[in-house]
Amino acid sequence: MLDTAGGHVRASPDLPWRVRLSLAIITTISDACLRRDGTVNRRLLSFLDLKISPSDKPVNGVTTSDTTVDPSRNLWFRLFLPGEAASAGENLPVVVYFHGGGFVFLSANSKPIDDFCRRLARELPAAIVSVDNRLAPEHRCPSQYNDGFDVLKFMDENPPLHSDLTRCFIAGDSAGGNLAHHVAARASEFKFRNLKILGLIPIQPYFGGEERTESEIQLAGSPIVSVWRTDWCWKAFLPEGSDRDHPAANVFGPKSGDISGVKFPKSLVFIGGFDPLKDWQKRYCEGMKKNGKKVKVIEYPNAIHSFYGIPQLPESRLFIKEVRNFIYFE
Repeated sequence: MLDTAGGHVRASPDLPWRVRLSLAIITTISDACLRRDGTVNRRLLSFLDLKISPSDKPVNGVTTSDTTVDPSRNLWFRLFLPGEAASAGENLPVVVYFHGGGFVFLSANSKPIDDFCRRLARELPAAIVSVDNRLAPEHRCPSQYNDGFDVLKFMDENPPLHSDLTRCFIAGDSAGGNLAHHVAARASEFKFRNLKILGLIPIQPYFGGEERTESEIQLAGSPIVSVWRTDWCWKAFLPEGSDRDHPAANVFGPKSGDISGVKFPKSLVFIGGFDPLKDWQKRYCEGMKKNGKKVKVIEYPNAIHSFYGIPQLPESRLFIKEVRNFIYFE
């Protein structure tokens, strides 16, 4: 692989062997769950997807509780609170978090999501509202956007414990970053009584299009987000008959609408140098800026997709510092 100056750069990221092995196992099992007919083998997936129960006793310094928003569609969220803040009765900034997984995998009670949100709650600190939205292909777009927006409206009327709704941030990783963008866009047109969204935090957001970008070609076989897997997930998520230039995927593509009048909050976007989706993420940031939106971009050259969920990586620690500064000081 060559950089823009013509010099050679690494063809693969510098990762501990344990991380490489773990990613290889996850990728292999995940791919095996995606059937050619467009359905998911949920029974096989359940062996990989370990679920964590909520706990009112601190685990790693954080308590958790689940709240049902709409039982008819099993819409709920998990609240993560740092133990010390909760015991002191302190109200914290609230981060509404949408998990990744290509719109197809994982839930708010999946161990990787539970671990990540627990870490955010403890190290930021903040009240983390982790949304359990419906999954594709059983539920297609815009089901997930409706779920996310309805959680915001529910919170507005039913503030979570120890949360300061006047300091609300919308965040999400990968597919969750896509959800965060679209939910924030819809929320900008709604008058909440108590909730005030101060920031948007898309973490390696999952955007795409019919075109094959340079990063998709060069990093086609990457773990977690290979081109084959992202194509499968787009087909499972987007409305029947849609291609990847649908506005849900290609925000600034040929079929997208004008967002110049949408009142987005300030944004903090994270990009990884070894993420096949990085070119789409850069186009997203450029499009937001061209439309007058305030966007701060953080790029880690050695970061893979989902780096933030691997605490032993240095970029994961830097990520926490950047989010903390964004919430408390910017």
